Amino acid sequence: MSVKFPTAARAALAVAAAGMLVACGGKPEGQGGPQGPAAVGVFAVQTQAVTLSTELPGRTVASRVAEVRPQTSGIVQKRLFEEGSVVKQGQALYQIDPATMNARLVKAQAQLQSTENLAKRYAVLREKNAISQQQYDDAMSAWRNAQADVELARIDTVYAKVLSPIAGRIGRSQVTEGALVGVGQAQPMATVQQIDPMHVDMQQSMTDILRLQAANAQASAKVRLVLEDGSVYPVPGTLKFSEVNVDESTGSVTLRATFANPDGLLRPGMFVRAQLQTGTKPEALLVPQQAVWRNTQGKSMVWVVGDDNVAKPRPVNAVRTVGNTWLVEGGLQSGERVITEGLQKLRGEMPVQPVPAQNVDIVTDLYAVNAVGKGD
Repeated sequence: MSVKFPTAARAALAVAAAGMLVACGGKPEGQGGPQGPAAVGVFAVQTQAVTLSTELPGRTVASRVAEVRPQTSGIVQKRLFEEGSVVKQGQALYQIDPATMNARLVKAQAQLQSTENLAKRYAVLREKNAISQQQYDDAMSAWRNAQADVELARIDTVYAKVLSPIAGRIGRSQVTEGALVGVGQAQPMATVQQIDPMHVDMQQSMTDILRLQAANAQASAKVRLVLEDGSVYPVPGTLKFSEVNVDESTGSVTLRATFANPDGLLRPGMFVRAQLQTGTKPEALLVPQQAVWRNTQGKSMVWVVGDDNVAKPRPVNAVRTVGNTWLVEGGLQSGERVITEGLQKLRGEMPVQPVPAQNVDIVTDLYAVNAVGKGD
């Protein structure tokens, strides 16, 4: 048999049950207790010696460029090279039809023989005063002219084979078999560029050039190269202060560096970045880049954790990047702890639970940073 309780009785029972839960220490669902300080990753900054460098944009330029041009006139019979290949100095590149040149040589040789015979006969007659001195001189002059004509005809036959003026990489051929070429034509037959060594030309202000020259008192300084894809060229180059050229019309300065290029990795016209040493700092304070942020006024800031484990924002003078760090020259002291992980948890001054930061590596060499990135 079921017993029905009045509505008022049921309400009284519910209130009593809630009171028992509170007495037993129960908490209403959805309410938590007080939370502890937020855990953040910290890094203790230390002074260290560092080499400072600067990067200049530049373009690669072949160390030597030669246009292949015909030195005689005729029809191109054959191209003797593969486009884009490496050629040697003196290597045959084109064959021009030599038939006409050979014929001119034979004709010149015949004329030479005739003038030589005449000159010898006139020499005998002159000894006997049978001819005038003028006649003898004319015969000797004709003989010498004939000798020169033979030499010119012989040179033409040699020039029928067009040779490479320098060693290097040859580009696309501008003429094909059957084309008529001649001395003095506007368009070259091909272009050969010597790319070992390779030059890198960089535009910079004269003020910066003088600063670089002061930092590198020796006649030449080592330069390292970063390619367009961010990879590092493995061979260091040499900065040539003796090859600084000033453009009088624009005032810009072209600075040149030279790199060995035995494997042909560098090609003319590539955009590159050259890294040059500008000095050293024996006690540099380097801060991981992830620890530095900017406030609404654009000032560089870091979160500093004091001995009381309270995080406070502090302005710093971050002057430049060095590798994967900021070089700070004011606002921090060696040994102070900056927050590198968990910055999103911070809201004004607040207590935190500092723990050593993970995955914070101070790398001052740009090339080491790139190498790490390439291996990931």
